[in-house]
Amino acid sequence: MTASTRAPEPLAQAAPRPLRLRLVATPQPPLEDERLPLRLVVPGAATPRPTHRPGPRPRAGRVVGGPDADFGPSFSTRADLPEPRDTGRRLIVCALEALTGRRPLTQVRSMVSLGVFTALSQGRRPRWCTEGSAPLLVGPVHVCEPVDGVAEISAVVRRGGRAHAVAARLEGIDGRWRCTALQIG
Repeated sequence: MTASTRAPEPLAQAAPRPLRLRLVATPQPPLEDERLPLRLVVPGAATPRPTHRPGPRPRAGRVVGGPDADFGPSFSTRADLPEPRDTGRRLIVCALEALTGRRPLTQVRSMVSLGVFTALSQGRRPRWCTEGSAPLLVGPVHVCEPVDGVAEISAVVRRGGRAHAVAARLEGIDGRWRCTALQIG
């Protein structure tokens, strides 16, 4: 037989490859938070509040309203903001003086968010703020910065021999600190 008339050799059969499972990330969040253990829910029992985990903040310079918004607030980085301790002390003094009636509540409006201002103007005033004429003595202001552009402040205020706690969350918006949460104890 010649090379041209030789029958073709059968092709070698390749061994089948084993199947592999590949996990692909889905674009949606999971239905349940896998980090938290399952809890037994008892009807009528009080459920514990989840711990607050602040989410990521938008990058600096990004307009909150989106690219179509011409104007609007933008988040600021820590480098663009003044010292939070001074702003926190001024906020605490102004808010407490407004609650005691020594200054108009509208003077606090530029330092707080709309929700905080509404709560201050419509909410119940602590009795220790409205009673008596003893001066308010604000102790040292403590600052914690959990994320860039966010500061959490706390202080002890004394009036008439009693101590009261005040805490606030400040967020950097448009190059200045704005109070987004205020707790007066």
